[in-house]
Amino acid sequence: MTEPPRGELDHLVAARLVAVRQRIAAAGGTDVRVLPVTKTFPIEACWAAWRAGCTDVGENYAQEAVAKLGTAASIPFGVHFIGQLQSNKVRALAPLVSVYETVDRVSLVRELALRAPGARVLVQADTSGEPGKGGCPLADVPALVDAASAAGLDVLGLMTVGPTEGGAEAARAGFRAVRAMVDRLGLSWCSMGMTDDLEVAVQEGSTQIRVGTALFGKRG
Repeated sequence: MTEPPRGELDHLVAARLVAVRQRIAAAGGTDVRVLPVTKTFPIEACWAAWRAGCTDVGENYAQEAVAKLGTAASIPFGVHFIGQLQSNKVRALAPLVSVYETVDRVSLVRELALRAPGARVLVQADTSGEPGKGGCPLADVPALVDAASAAGLDVLGLMTVGPTEGGAEAARAGFRAVRAMVDRLGLSWCSMGMTDDLEVAVQEGSTQIRVGTALFGKRG
């Protein structure tokens, strides 16, 4: 893949990334990764984020990610898959994805072990109970972590998505519970918090926030 020329988007994303990191610092964060969520945005957005200093991008849709990015060999940044993952999409994603953040069931663990042996993964915990968001109940997380590890996957940590309603504070209890589970299991990554609730996530111990709107603006 040929790197596109620099443009106005590069300056915009760089400035917005500074603002996001200022928000993180104001919330007390000292070592929090920013994962740019580039779903529905063009390839130029991925390159702009990388040029601004981000080492990875996050994609939600398998078909879009493969069509936009190709394989890991063609890009200098890593790709995290952060959308609900269907088992039948793993084969197509395996040459591209560096971290799978939404592992939430044993059948997906088995498919990843088959198609992407040793893959780096996060187990997604469901803290909102909202349909369509994915994730396994927090009480079932330890067993799923054990199953993923036994299958040869590299379990880095946990991921969760805050509730849609109620504002940022509505996410606090769930974020706190996920962070406690990360510590209990001796894991290192805690991926939680997005544009609207990143301060609460940072205060509750997030090590990675996932932001799209804050960097790239509203999606069409």
